[in-house]
Amino acid sequence: MGERLGFIGLGKMGTPLTRNLMQDGHTVCGYDIDPERMRQLEEAGGAPCASAREVAERSDITFTMLLKPGHIEENTIGPKGVAAAGKRGLIHVEMSTMYPTWSEGLAGKLAARGVEMLDAPVSGSVDQVHQRTLAFMAGGRREVFERVRPVIEPLGRKTVYTGASGTGATMKLATNLFVNAGIALLSESMLLAQRSGVPDEIILEVLRAGTVGGNLLEVAGPRILKRDFAPQGAVEIFVKDMGMAIELARERGFELRVVPAAREMFLKAQAAGWDKDDAIRVVEVYEGKAG
Repeated sequence: MGERLGFIGLGKMGTPLTRNLMQDGHTVCGYDIDPERMRQLEEAGGAPCASAREVAERSDITFTMLLKPGHIEENTIGPKGVAAAGKRGLIHVEMSTMYPTWSEGLAGKLAARGVEMLDAPVSGSVDQVHQRTLAFMAGGRREVFERVRPVIEPLGRKTVYTGASGTGATMKLATNLFVNAGIALLSESMLLAQRSGVPDEIILEVLRAGTVGGNLLEVAGPRILKRDFAPQGAVEIFVKDMGMAIELARERGFELRVVPAAREMFLKAQAAGWDKDDAIRVVEVYEGKAG
């Protein structure tokens, strides 16, 4: 049997998410400041509401996916927010990307008004909403997560309970950090190869065949978490190779930006006497153990 759900923020992600929820048999109402988005919700079979408060009045579980903290606060604990409905036991799922400490504070303010909150941001794109291949990371009380899980799990390929309030928001930032910096680094890598005359299809083939395509996360991630420094690739080799890449980029007429910053961290590891140690030991530089 479907749930009574409310969605606040019917943007590029919110609109297709509401449609997926309706396809799953749930009754969905929603609110957005854009009348056109409200019209689209109604055309898809949802019920438009005049405020976030009305959304909460008509729902057992509410969701927000909004861009700015001020918008989130207004639609949750504001005079016309979900908490203003006065429904004790209401569950609110915050899908926006938020600063973890701020998220914890919001959860506390909602709890004081009888509303349970999960911080459950998503990792993925608009296309992945349509494909139902999003990843959900949810922080909050375990019982609340289990109550919401059957609703959000069909929307993606992976739903993970991350722990206490704020941990979902933390994992969202950690995920974005890896993706965002990774795209910048990949741009440097590919531009270096392109400027050197390597055909595009060869660039992709070689990168896919190497450690990058072999899933760096699976290769290095567990070892970083366990501080497993068993020698495989020495710090001094990383310093040398990145130095050559920086010089080659200059010869090709552009400056690398991400690589020099990364190299500085490995230089600090080298200065600490770890030049023969595995490069994964760079994590201890970030921990302040390099002196």
